[in-house]
Amino acid sequence: MTLPTALTAACAMFVIAQLVADRLQWPLARMITKLGASTCFVALAIALGAMESRYGQWVLGALLLGWLGDALLLGQRSAAFMAGLAAFLLSHGLYATAFAAGPLSWPAMGVALLLAVAAGFGVLRWLLPHTPGAFKGPVLAYVGVILAMCVAATGHAVATGRWIVLLGAVLFAISDIAVGRERFVRSSPTNHLWGWPTYFGAQVLLAWSVATP
Repeated sequence: MTLPTALTAACAMFVIAQLVADRLQWPLARMITKLGASTCFVALAIALGAMESRYGQWVLGALLLGWLGDALLLGQRSAAFMAGLAAFLLSHGLYATAFAAGPLSWPAMGVALLLAVAAGFGVLRWLLPHTPGAFKGPVLAYVGVILAMCVAATGHAVATGRWIVLLGAVLFAISDIAVGRERFVRSSPTNHLWGWPTYFGAQVLLAWSVATP
């Protein structure tokens, strides 16, 4: 088994263990498994040569910010959540920069923009009524950056045929819906059941994308 394959498998096992820890309400185990999974996707990008290309460096920076965001969101305080939100906003921004730095299909981005605006309107119409006033501005900015990342990923994927980038970006956006639902709408173990696999799956896919910049 190669190191990248082993790190991918280890990330998956940490995610499964994290879901168990969430279900059993074991805070220490949840912290260890979550940061273990995050460390695996950062190590995966490095093992695949992230430092050898500009694209890989942008993606590695995004993954490191994801690790930081994961650590911050382990806390329940509003300040920790806001800091985690900022870390993930910057992470989305670095991903968008990585995608936009390569070849782009502008017609595909135009179509993606229309779809992104429609999706963003629907999500915000659902989420904002449940969002406290202090969080409305940051949430609006966050959704805007997510959509920009998905549009850039679409343009990059169509232009290069690197569909792993688009799949990773879309899964990342879907996982953020689980976070918003958990924080603002309804706290439920169900949010974790689909939120964690989509989030960590997205990071692993995007880490693998550095192998073919």
